[in-house]
Amino acid sequence: MRRSVAVRLSALLATGALAAATGVAMSTSTASAATGGVTGYATQNGGTTGGAGGQTVRATTGTAIHQALCGRASSSTPIIIQVEGTINHGNTAKVSGSSCNTAAGVIELKQISNVTIVGVGSGAVFDQLGIHIRESRNIIIQNVTVRNVKKSGSPTSNGGDAIGMESDVRNVWVDHTTLEASGGESEGYDGLFDMKDNTQYVTLSYSILRNSGRGGLIGSSESDRSNGYVTFHHNLYQNIDSRAPLLRGGIAHAYNNHYKSLNESGINSRAGARAKVDNNYFEDSKDVLGTFYTSEAGYWQVSGNIFDNVTWSSRSGDNNPAGPNPTSNTSVSIPYAYTLDAANCVPSVVSQTAGANKGLKVSDGSCTPQNPGPTDPGPTDPDPDPTDPDPTDPPTGTNLSLTAGADGSSKADGTSYGNVRDGNLSTYWSPSGSTGSVSVKWGSATTVSKANVRLASGSGTIGSYRVLNHDTGAVLASGSGSGVISFAPTSLKKITFEITSANGTPRIAEFETYAS
Repeated sequence: MRRSVAVRLSALLATGALAAATGVAMSTSTASAATGGVTGYATQNGGTTGGAGGQTVRATTGTAIHQALCGRASSSTPIIIQVEGTINHGNTAKVSGSSCNTAAGVIELKQISNVTIVGVGSGAVFDQLGIHIRESRNIIIQNVTVRNVKKSGSPTSNGGDAIGMESDVRNVWVDHTTLEASGGESEGYDGLFDMKDNTQYVTLSYSILRNSGRGGLIGSSESDRSNGYVTFHHNLYQNIDSRAPLLRGGIAHAYNNHYKSLNESGINSRAGARAKVDNNYFEDSKDVLGTFYTSEAGYWQVSGNIFDNVTWSSRSGDNNPAGPNPTSNTSVSIPYAYTLDAANCVPSVVSQTAGANKGLKVSDGSCTPQNPGPTDPGPTDPDPDPTDPDPTDPPTGTNLSLTAGADGSSKADGTSYGNVRDGNLSTYWSPSGSTGSVSVKWGSATTVSKANVRLASGSGTIGSYRVLNHDTGAVLASGSGSGVISFAPTSLKKITFEITSANGTPRIAEFETYAS
């Protein structure tokens, strides 16, 4: 389910130190990343917002990415890193600092949180260089290509995984990426998308995984069953030998994926794993679902899938395909909302949406790909000219909040409800805890169709929110992060911004409202 929300990003660093670092540029106008559309299990456990509300920097080298991480005030200070160009071994060095733990020859997201890495401009390619997420949480990786990462031969990176997660990782959203290799293990490659050692609440969406012996796994061994709550949707798996994915324990949800040319096996549910497999399109493949290469069974719930030229081997020993007529042998309850495309249109929808540099197109269940709306700009748009209008800037017209009153559910010491309507970004309201609400109100009915939530310096990130018509209690919009929020024009006397989850204590500098 797609939320109508854009994330407004602070464009200037607190100091100029990072601007002098090689390959890092401070943005001179507000930049954006479409982080409002997080889906699947990454919406659970408090949600996934990445670096929303934090500083924005541009990086053209791997070293610059590490410098951006190390230049933060702390390891949890939100940051959005816009990446353009080719990132490789020659331009990726270790950087030290109190807010980072990096390494040469790999993009290392270790012991950190609240980070977005997003490809912009002409595109971002991580060439023979993997992205390693370890002991970290609330990470977004979007609109990038990672290719030809090796675990043997030269050069090597990240154990051969394009994107690898391990050791107590929580809440990761990987979206509109292209992950590819040029062969299997004998050629030096490992998995394209691996999760192990207690990695949970992950979504892989609108991505391409291709030309690899191994698509990816959940769990490094039959005993590594601490992983799970992973969603795979609207992805293309093409020319993959096996592990599309391999599931060891935990719960996975795979819907509206296009699987083409799975050469040996596909979704391999084993070691007690449970997979809900909905409205996927399997084509020109072998043994696309079952328990393979082990006697420790896994389970699946299937519905609405299409099997087009799929062959099934006979069951024997540790080879137990679900076909030729797959039926459910478990039941999986999904805690989040989602809308299914019909399986017969999945190849078309996925071909138009999946992968990097596709403009972040998505599907709303109508079998017709949707472009990002005016309040959800794609990060592929270059922003070289600081005079260019930013799509997430407040709409033209009067900020109606400036002449309104204000109240709320609670306020932290030293903060005021009125600070959200005073036009001053250095003053703010905070709830007495991590959640609460603030409202602006008028003496007579006022028509509002947009709000802009602006965070003050040092703010915690907003995990989830609701915008309410306080007069009726109706929910006008919901989502995560901060920024411009659009909804149907509504006549009301009081509008409320309700924070339902957050990382840290939010500081709302302005709750702006506009008629259009």
